[in-house]
Amino acid sequence: MAESSREAGVGPMASVAGVMAEFVGKGLLNFSKEIIVENGGDIFLKTLQNRTVAIYAGESPLSGEIGVEITPSMGPVGVCTSSGKVGHSLSFGNADSVTVISKSTALADSWATSLANRIKSSSDIKKTIECAFKINGIMGVIIIVDDKVGFAGKINILKV
Repeated sequence: MAESSREAGVGPMASVAGVMAEFVGKGLLNFSKEIIVENGGDIFLKTLQNRTVAIYAGESPLSGEIGVEITPSMGPVGVCTSSGKVGHSLSFGNADSVTVISKSTALADSWATSLANRIKSSSDIKKTIECAFKINGIMGVIIIVDDKVGFAGKINILKV
């Protein structure tokens, strides 16, 4: 938590939900080859078949309409979402959702928060995605602001 949050420029509690999901998930891998642990929008998963993780983006018309495909070859993987409009966590941004996919759930959670803090309007989507891909370990990012979406990375975006 300390390392990934320091690199992302957020406090360590920004990654606690992702870290806990990964900790529990890795423990459960001793008993099952396939695991999905969801903790308040932060997911650790290891799957044996293709899965679609739908993206909840609050009041955005895109909420629940798009998702990211997670394949067995990607995992285990963290899929973490932060928002400036949904939930009780402190946010300095205005994104409906910022979802980050990484092999490290701590990294995904920290950077989802950090990137979400940078979004003030939909005009910030492109430069925030460009920033995300300067970060070692991010496989993909999806940003939703109002009725606009931006995404990039080694990911497949699907209509849900």
